[in-house]
Amino acid sequence: MSKELQGLTLETILTRLQCHYGWDGLSKHIDINCFISDPSIKSSLKFLRKTPWARSKVEQLYLDTQFTD
Repeated sequence: MSKELQGLTLETILTRLQCHYGWDGLSKHIDINCFISDPSIKSSLKFLRKTPWARSKVEQLYLDTQFTD
């Protein structure tokens, strides 16, 4: 995990990205089933915690996103 993400939980990162992009937008940025088929924070967290490559993509998207709020 990069130092920019230290102190942030995966749930915080995912929730912020979901609020910013919505599930449809997230699935366009990262093509993983947990963002496409019946998405929820809970099911996505379960998948991301077990799948390092997907978690890495989510963390990188968070770092690359220009949040306005």
